[in-house]
This record gives sequence, C-alpha cells and structure tokens, in this order.
Amino acid sequence: MLILLAFIIVFHITSAALLFISTIDNAWWVGDNFSTDVWRMCATNTSTCMAITDEFNEYQSIQAVQAAMILSTIFCCVAFLIFILQLFRLKQGERFVLTSIIQLLSCLCVMIAASIYTDRHEELHQSRGYRMEVSKGQYGYSFVLAWIAFAFTLISGVMYLILRKRK
Repeated sequence: MLILLAFIIVFHITSAALLFISTIDNAWWVGDNFSTDVWRMCATNTSTCMAITDEFNEYQSIQAVQAAMILSTIFCCVAFLIFILQLFRLKQGERFVLTSIIQLLSCLCVMIAASIYTDRHEELHQSRGYRMEVSKGQYGYSFVLAWIAFAFTLISGVMYLILRKRK
C-alpha cells in the first residue's frame, strides 16, 4: 500500500509540474526566430519580448486560455493538499471523492484551455500586434505538455475516485 501511495503522490506532483511548466514557459507556438505563449511573444534572435495585450486580435481567447490554465494549476495544487489532509482525516474504507472532484476540475480547465488554443490558433497568430510573421509557426512543447497534463490529471482524478483508504 505504501508503494501505491508513493506512486500516486509522485503522479500528482508530476501533473502539477507539467501544469506549471506549460502555463509559465514561452513555447506554445514556436517558429524559426520566435516563440510565443499565452503571456508574451519573444524574438529569439534579438532576445526581446513583448507582452500580449488587448491590441492583439482574439485577446479575449488568450485571456480565457490564461484563466483556464491558472485555474487548472490552482485546482491541482489544492487537490494535492486536500489529498494529504484526507490521508489523515478519512476513516478506513472511505474514498477520496473530494480530491477526485477537484482534480477532475483541474483536468476540465486544462482541457478547456488547450482546446481554445487549438481552435483559435490561426486567428491568434494573425494579429497586427505581432512585430513579425508568427502564423508560419508550429505548436511548441508547452502546448504538448498541456495536453499531457490533461491526460495525467484525468488519470489521477479517476485514481482518486477508485482509491480507498486502507491500513
């Protein structure tokens, strides 16, 4: 049981780390001489960055992605804290339902964020606010990590729903 518990904790921490990296790192959309995420666009050859503000087309979509990723990360961290509390407070045989619900909310938020970005990426990268041509880029590793975090949070949410507290 101790090995299973250690696996679940490591899996949850990995999910949180993936969410933090995909939310913070500047690689949702990359090209030869730029990288952009939901916060800023950076030119790699000059090492200059500019914040994505309301002058960009589809700024509301970017704000929705930002909010959903932040909520997802917060929900994942809160779920971990509640899991630790429930380890000591739950009676034997009870399930970690509250932890599961919060982790599945995290899963839903990251899915919403990545789905919005997937759907709106063409409009997002054709804005006149960019100083260079960014429409010829491709999805970066932070975007891929967001989808992997979706799978990890979904799996851990289901694991918590199935998991019973044992001795």
